[in-house]
Amino acid sequence: MLFGCKSDIKKIQIYGEIDTLPEMIAKDIEFIRSDSGFVQALLTSPLMKKYSGKKPYVEFPDGFKVQFFDSLLNVKSVITAKYGINHEQKKRMEAFKDVVVINNERNETLNTEHLIWDKSKKKIFSDVAIKITTKDEVIYGEGLESDETFSKYEILKPTGVLKLKEEDNDGE
Repeated sequence: MLFGCKSDIKKIQIYGEIDTLPEMIAKDIEFIRSDSGFVQALLTSPLMKKYSGKKPYVEFPDGFKVQFFDSLLNVKSVITAKYGINHEQKKRMEAFKDVVVINNERNETLNTEHLIWDKSKKKIFSDVAIKITTKDEVIYGEGLESDETFSKYEILKPTGVLKLKEEDNDGE
């Protein structure tokens, strides 16, 4: 009996890309982004997996939290999600599952299921359903574009506004 073996390098490379293992796994991470010695953001996560290759990325399968700071290190805004992926070459981070953005300066909260943070443009955007809660209203819509601190935003397709009524001091 004779046995033959033929290896197709292209097929092997495709399988290698599909079933890759992380080159690095880290638990309870803290990553600080600074510019000219000033801390701009702090990313924390219980688990990080880093993958290399033609399109390297970092995955946060157990969620993450990013805090943005002003020049006095006051927290301006916070982004949290249950899953995240950072596309290193694109300089974009995507957040999925129960995404919450809180702007502490304006006391506003954004809720959505998918959000993209473009780090080079310093913008966040979404193309799915969003809900923004302010002190007097709840705004619903489809899609959003904002600066990365959620200070200035535009709802692409507003679908409704619910006014919140404050209670009078005499209980009426």
